[in-house]
Amino acid sequence: MRSLLGIFAWIGVGVAVLLSAPVGALVGLNAVAQEQLVETDYDVVTIAEGLDLPWALAFLPNGDMLVTELDGRLRLISNGALVREPIAGVPSVYRASQGGLMDLVLHPDYAENQLVYLSLASGTPAANALRVIRGTFTGSELTNIQTVFEAAPSKDTPVHYGGRMTFLPDNSLLITVGDGFDYREEAQNPGSHFGTIVRVLDDGKVPEDNPFAVKGGGKPEVWTYGHRNAQSIIYDAVRGLVFATEHGPRGGDELNLIEAGKNYGWPAITYGINYTGARVSPFTEREGMEQPLKYWVPSIGPSGMSIYRGAAFPQWDGDILVSSLVFKHVRRLTLDGTQVVGDAIMFPELAHRVRDVRVGPDGLIYLLLEGNEEEKSGRIVRIQPKS
Repeated sequence: MRSLLGIFAWIGVGVAVLLSAPVGALVGLNAVAQEQLVETDYDVVTIAEGLDLPWALAFLPNGDMLVTELDGRLRLISNGALVREPIAGVPSVYRASQGGLMDLVLHPDYAENQLVYLSLASGTPAANALRVIRGTFTGSELTNIQTVFEAAPSKDTPVHYGGRMTFLPDNSLLITVGDGFDYREEAQNPGSHFGTIVRVLDDGKVPEDNPFAVKGGGKPEVWTYGHRNAQSIIYDAVRGLVFATEHGPRGGDELNLIEAGKNYGWPAITYGINYTGARVSPFTEREGMEQPLKYWVPSIGPSGMSIYRGAAFPQWDGDILVSSLVFKHVRRLTLDGTQVVGDAIMFPELAHRVRDVRVGPDGLIYLLLEGNEEEKSGRIVRIQPKS
């Protein structure tokens, strides 16, 4: 349950961060005036523990859950308990730094075809890339593995993979691809997959109506470009809109409205600065480049994201939930149209990096807490109305 200690802990952290932020960065604190701690009664219930850096979660039609672990294991939670043996048949991953087994989504027709999609890092230290595969889940293993997408060119850095996915109503798949950190200038080149969101059909083929498939001038898979490291992407079926968050460098994390063919500016425009304190760019806006719906300075480290729809917390209906790696809490963003009018700090007592946030079929909120890698103390918790 929430406690006053959590509130005081957040206030202390917030003040410390503000005091340590560079003076120039403070100009961009568009979130501070809206931030608030929300008094809502809830219970935090542990669903599974003993996980090794859990990264993503999906709900199966029978009530079970699939969970990815960054080290390369796909786990099953069945009848409320974590199954001891990992799912067999998952391809090997390149596990280094931020690379490993990442996102997990079910095909929209999963009940008929049992197709599961996984994003992972593949390759070697000298040549690695984001790959998306799909396989048929039998209940204990993945079979009929197929590669749906692989980013090109490969890179020699184990960071900034992106790797989040969401399906659109036509069953095409959006996939975020990071800029590889050392290749940030390529995010302005749609002829590369670095710093893009790509769109493929559910079998990996390129949709004929993709922006660069129609007009040329870029890779045909590219849907949008100018991204740094988009760590969540969701399709909101009620609004008919796609939202994505991405990490800035030192400050400048963003929430964006994603629209086909558009340029989101990185690194030509940004509200962040380099980790050294030097400027990435002197510009925060430029003609032909999109502005974020929301940006954060200091960085919150946005990871997972969901739209809340459910009866358990009806006052949050339609709000965007964004998990924070830096502050170990969840942000709840309230929209008026596409304008962010509220930024609430939720569940500040968690004390672990929150890697993902999902809304279950039951309308309850499920959080993946990374825990400690050496002790395999990652866990899944459920937020439910106070009993």
